[in-house]
Amino acid sequence: MTAAKYDVLGIGNAIFDVLVQTDEGFLSRHGMTKGGMSLIDQNRAAAIYSDMGPATKMSGGSAANTIVGIASLGARAAYVGKVRDDEIGRLYTHDIRTAGVAFETKAAASGPATGCSYILVTPDGERTMNTYLGAAQELMPADIDAEQIAAAAFVYLEGYLWDPKSAKEAFVKAAAIAHKANRRVALTLSDSFCVDRYRGEFLDLMRNGTVDLVFANEAELHSLYQTSDFEAALKQLRSDIGLAAVTRSEKGCVVASKDGVTAVPAFPVKKIVDTTGAGDLFAAGFLFGLSRGVGHESAGRLGALAAAEVIQHIGARPQVSLKELAQQSGLPV
Repeated sequence: MTAAKYDVLGIGNAIFDVLVQTDEGFLSRHGMTKGGMSLIDQNRAAAIYSDMGPATKMSGGSAANTIVGIASLGARAAYVGKVRDDEIGRLYTHDIRTAGVAFETKAAASGPATGCSYILVTPDGERTMNTYLGAAQELMPADIDAEQIAAAAFVYLEGYLWDPKSAKEAFVKAAAIAHKANRRVALTLSDSFCVDRYRGEFLDLMRNGTVDLVFANEAELHSLYQTSDFEAALKQLRSDIGLAAVTRSEKGCVVASKDGVTAVPAFPVKKIVDTTGAGDLFAAGFLFGLSRGVGHESAGRLGALAAAEVIQHIGARPQVSLKELAQQSGLPV
């Protein structure tokens, strides 16, 4: 196996985030399910935006957040995602490259605008997302560069990508290229509503070896196996995939493999401000740890550290160097 050019390459929906702190009443008025992610059209996007208060705007997208976190830890990172060649698309491209991420996907010259997610953060820090995929759903198999995929030790796939047909095909193509090059493929289940839509297909990806590692939170795990029994779901997960990391909010996480289950505590947090990106940044720390060859417990602690940093401020990207934070905490970087 040739040496990897990148530690991790992520493939996902390139989405520009518009975040606002609001109350439960706003969610009720707009018929939103608290804590979930809904796909919306351009008209609904405009209606939500016009009713929002002052917003924080920044580049986002689940896998992109993870990849930026990996770069912040000092790893070599790359990202594949589709934007339109418009003002927001150019801003997105500038942002992710400035974060130290290789981003070479050709912007769309026509078609839908760059995707946006309208994220409502309630006083308890919970985030509710309304996503207009826009150009993100135009990601095609032709956007997958075989040489670039084969050059990454880990390829990280976003469950949200399973919505658009062409992106799904790009996802499967990338996994096949990665495995042919003896690389490893990770999948994040993304959202319990996403799991509800594609439960059977996600299980097939795990059971047929398309993916080697799965990230999920408790809600996604329960949805995947349609049970409220955590231990029963975990047992089934271990039989379906070689390695999985399940986040449990303040309870920390569990790393499940054929060899057993390792529980890792959460890092202490002064105040939860915004849970947007918690799972994304956990995946960043965990994948970074695996890329450095540390054990499952240390990888879980790196994930917990990165997640703790991101939930203490608005926005889904780290505001300090995660590498320096890990060093201060005595974690391997």
